[in-house]
Amino acid sequence: MKKMTFPRPALLAALVAATCCSSAYAGKTVSWEDLLNDDKTPQDVLSYGLGLKAQRHSTLAKVNTRNVANLVPAWSFSFGGEKQRGQEGQALVHDGVIYATSSYSRIFAIDARSGKRLWEYEARLPDDIRPCCDVVNRGPAIYGDKIFFGTLDASIVALNKDTGKVVWKKKFGDHKIGYTMTGAPFVVKDQQSGKVLLVHGSSGDEFGVVGWLFARDPDTGEEVWARPLVEGHMGRLNGKDSTPTGDPAAPSWPRDKDGQLVEAWHHGGGAPWQTASYDVDRNMVVIGAGNPAPWNTWHRTKEGDDPRNWDSLFTSGQAYVDAATGELKGFYQHTPNDAWDFSGNNSVVLFEYKDPKTGKLVKASAHADRNGFFFVTDREKLATGAGYPNKPTSLIGAWPFVEGITWAKGFDVKTGKPIEVEGQRPPQPKPGAEKGESVFVSPPFLGGTNWMPMSYSPQTELFYIPANHWAMDYWTEKLTYKAGSAYLGQGFRIKRLFDDHVGTLRAMDPKTGKIAWEHKEKFPLWAGTLTTAGGLVFTGTSDGYVKAFDAKNGKELWKFQTGSGVVSVPITWEMDGEQYVGIQSGYGGAVPLWGGDMADLTKQVTQGASMWVFKLPRVAKN
Repeated sequence: MKKMTFPRPALLAALVAATCCSSAYAGKTVSWEDLLNDDKTPQDVLSYGLGLKAQRHSTLAKVNTRNVANLVPAWSFSFGGEKQRGQEGQALVHDGVIYATSSYSRIFAIDARSGKRLWEYEARLPDDIRPCCDVVNRGPAIYGDKIFFGTLDASIVALNKDTGKVVWKKKFGDHKIGYTMTGAPFVVKDQQSGKVLLVHGSSGDEFGVVGWLFARDPDTGEEVWARPLVEGHMGRLNGKDSTPTGDPAAPSWPRDKDGQLVEAWHHGGGAPWQTASYDVDRNMVVIGAGNPAPWNTWHRTKEGDDPRNWDSLFTSGQAYVDAATGELKGFYQHTPNDAWDFSGNNSVVLFEYKDPKTGKLVKASAHADRNGFFFVTDREKLATGAGYPNKPTSLIGAWPFVEGITWAKGFDVKTGKPIEVEGQRPPQPKPGAEKGESVFVSPPFLGGTNWMPMSYSPQTELFYIPANHWAMDYWTEKLTYKAGSAYLGQGFRIKRLFDDHVGTLRAMDPKTGKIAWEHKEKFPLWAGTLTTAGGLVFTGTSDGYVKAFDAKNGKELWKFQTGSGVVSVPITWEMDGEQYVGIQSGYGGAVPLWGGDMADLTKQVTQGASMWVFKLPRVAKN
C-alpha cells in the first residue's frame, strides 16, 4: 500500500475566528448528569451514540411513519471551499448550538435555528501527517464549558464551546511514524473516584504503531491512565508504569528461536480508533480494538507453525476497561490472529433483553464486525475477566449478517472461536517469489460493515446495520518495517459479489440472529443509522441521499438528495417544540480510495462538504 497523500490547500492559522461568538450564544455548561441522561433528553445530542450505551435511539416521535414524507430542508451549511473529502462526523447539539467536525481536523459551531456560523477552529496540520483512509473526523465530545476533538497530527484539543478559543492541546503520539486520531472522544465518570474523564483512542495500525486508549482530566488534558492494546506492553496510571496488558504466563504472540518476541509485536496495532461506550454499573469503558500489524499473519506466527495457534491478543476484538485504573477487565476477540484486516473497531452497543428460554434479563453487548458476523456477548461475564486465556468465553451468539462469507463457517459458542475454512489465509510467498498466491475472500478488509455505527430500537428490539456485499483478492508480500511507511505485507483488490447491489441495510434480531428485513442499495453503504420512537430508521447513501425507513418492515418512506455522497451519522433533536433531523454530506472515506471493482461507482459521486437540517413544515405537523 502506498503512502496516502491528499490534496491540501495552504494551511491557515491554528484558530480561525470567522465570526466571534456573541454573548447571546454563551450557553449553559454541560454536567455529568446531562451526559448520563442524554438518551432521555431529546432537546440535546451530547454524546457520540446519543447516550452512554451508544444505542443511537431517540425518544422523539413528532416525525413518524405517517408524516416523515413531508420533511423539508430547514437550512444547509457549507464546511467550505477546497477542504472537502469525506465528511464522516456525528454532530452534537447543545442549547441551540450545533458542534460539527469536518475533514482536515476542523470544527464548527453553528446556530441550530438559522444555520449561521458562530465560530470555526482549524488545526494547524503538518505536511507529513499519515492518515490511512482519508482526512476524516468523526465528531466531538462536550463537557462543562468545553468541546473536545482529535486531530490528524495525533493530538486532542479542548476549546471553549462558546468562543472556539483553545483551552489546551495535548499530543499523544508521533504523527511521523503513523499515529493519528479520527474517532470522536467520549466522556465518562469513574464511579470510584467521582472524577469525570475524557476517553479517546489512537489510530495508525496500518503504519505499525501500538494502539493506546487514554483517559484524561477534561479540565487540563493531563493523562490519568493509558492502556496499550497489544499483549505485554506496559500501561500507565497517574504518570507511572502500571501493569502490562494481558497475562504474561499465556503469551499469544510468538518468540523466535532465541526467545525474543517477533518483530511484529513491537509494531502490533490494536488501535482503538473508534468511540467507546460506557457501562455505568460496572464502571467499564467498552471499545473495539483494531487489527494486528502487519496484515501478513505469517509475521505474527512462529516459523513453521499454524497461524491458528496464535491469537495476537488484544487485537480485533472488544475490550472492557476499568474506568478507575485503565486495567483490562475482559476481552472478546472476533478474529484471532486476524489475517484480513477485519479489525474490531465497529461500535459496541450495550443493551438488555429477556432470555427467551429462561426469562432472565441479560446485560449484553452487540457488535457487527467487519468479518461478517454479528456478535452478542455477556458483558457481566466480561466484567469478571472473560476472554483472557484459560477463562470462559462471554459469547452468547455469532450470526452472519451478510451473505457469501468465505473465511469461516461460523463460531463455536462453547469456545468463542471461529470455525475457519481451510485455505482462506493468504499463503506465504514461495521461495524466490516476491508475493504469494492470491486467495478470494469475503468480506474484504472494507468489511461486512465498517466504522459506520449501527443503531438499536427498544421498540422493535432490532439492530439496524449498514452493511455491504463485496469480496477481495488477497496476496502476501515480503515485508520489512520502516518507520512512517505502510506496514501491511499484503496486497489486495476489491471485487464485486453481486451485480445488482453492494449496500444492504439489514434489520437483525439479536436473540435469534435472524434478518427481519433488508433494503438493497446499488452503491456501498458508508453512513451510520439512527432509530426513533416515531418508528423510523434514518441513514444516508453514497449516491447522495438521506433516507428514512419504517423500522418494522424496511419500507422506504422518504429521501432527499444532498448533492454529494452521505457517509456520516444522522442525529435528531427537539427545539422550539419541533423535531429536527441533521446529517453531514460529503463523499470520501476508504471506499473511493480503495475502490477496485467499485471504482466505476465511486467516480460518479461528486465531492461536497455540508450539513443539512430538516424539519416538518408547520402546515404538515399534524
